[in-house]
Amino acid sequence: MKRLFLLTAMLCASMGVSAQSYYKDAGNPDLLRHHDRHSRQRREVILPEVNGYTVYKADLHTHSIFSDGSVTPEFRVQEAWHDGLDVMAVTEHLEYRPYEQKMINVLDDLLPEGTKATNTNIIGTAKTDAAGIKSDLNYAVRLAEAAARGYGLMIIPGIEITRTPETIGHYNALFTTDNNTIHDTDPLQAFRNARAQGALVMHNHPGWRRQNLDLSELEKKAYEAKLIDGIEVMNSTEFYPRAITRALKEGFFMASNTDIHGSTVEDYQIPSGGKFRDMTFILAKDKSLHSLKEALKARRTLAYSFGTIAGEESLLKDFFKASVKAKVVFTNPSNGSRTVSLTNTTSLEYTIRIGSGNPINLDPFSTINTTVAKDGKLVVKVENMWSGEDSHPEVELAF
Repeated sequence: MKRLFLLTAMLCASMGVSAQSYYKDAGNPDLLRHHDRHSRQRREVILPEVNGYTVYKADLHTHSIFSDGSVTPEFRVQEAWHDGLDVMAVTEHLEYRPYEQKMINVLDDLLPEGTKATNTNIIGTAKTDAAGIKSDLNYAVRLAEAAARGYGLMIIPGIEITRTPETIGHYNALFTTDNNTIHDTDPLQAFRNARAQGALVMHNHPGWRRQNLDLSELEKKAYEAKLIDGIEVMNSTEFYPRAITRALKEGFFMASNTDIHGSTVEDYQIPSGGKFRDMTFILAKDKSLHSLKEALKARRTLAYSFGTIAGEESLLKDFFKASVKAKVVFTNPSNGSRTVSLTNTTSLEYTIRIGSGNPINLDPFSTINTTVAKDGKLVVKVENMWSGEDSHPEVELAF
């Protein structure tokens, strides 16, 4: 009886310690740490290889405290890596940097006596830009590049040319070499200054603070002068189907980006299924700046946001066929009909319709079965893919 009591006491004591979920710190035996504290880990986004190209996950529109974001460039890099990205563009506002004055206020006592630093932010102030912008607009890029080396993340240098959204709009210059030489009072000249560096210019959130997507006079001039290379068809939670038509007409690459100012943990409350933050899928030979830029110029991009994918029809079809594999698992000997399995090999969710049936959600890394007549074809309409304002690709799957 005593032995039973002792064994029970030992078991209870052991259970009490383990239930606490503590372990001794490796460097300090007097310090206990909690097992249940998990550091954030990278959320991998598995995508297929398409036509011999690797699909890189990119965000081509981000902000930090060096314009009007609320976090540092280093934090932005860590966040992008945790969210599964491979590529991130640093695109601070060129003419709008309200945080700059806060930095000046903190450092004011370090300036030589009789010297006063002033914020050269232009938008929203009474200042003119006759003297130009005196801040080092490349600094945020350098900070992000230094941080990204520890994560294997590729940084695309850039800047956002920021003008009145209702009449002129916002535009990201990507692959810039010197952000300090881009600004001009004439936005069209600012585009030319960026392109003189070999940069690509992307039209950002074309419907933001507008009643429709009709072109303003400035936009018409920019388009006619061939100064624009790409367009955001998705920005944060906004989706502009008309921008797909415009991209196809003008020969623009299509993009989807977060335009993140806060943190994605705060701004993107996304379930753990096959949905993720906004991303631009770039089909490139490798992750070098040269290859990424070549892919954008060749329009090998797809726009992704909250489970929706938009792009050119042929590329969408190739992407889907690379994602979903069809295979015959049974042939009915009486009528020759085939049971065909559809296996989604990616982290994405697809909404598909087979024939006149109801839509089906094909979950990530999952399989469904369907029946195909003896001599029939398997044609799938992918309804969460957009190849136009009202169109979704129909894909014939081989099996």
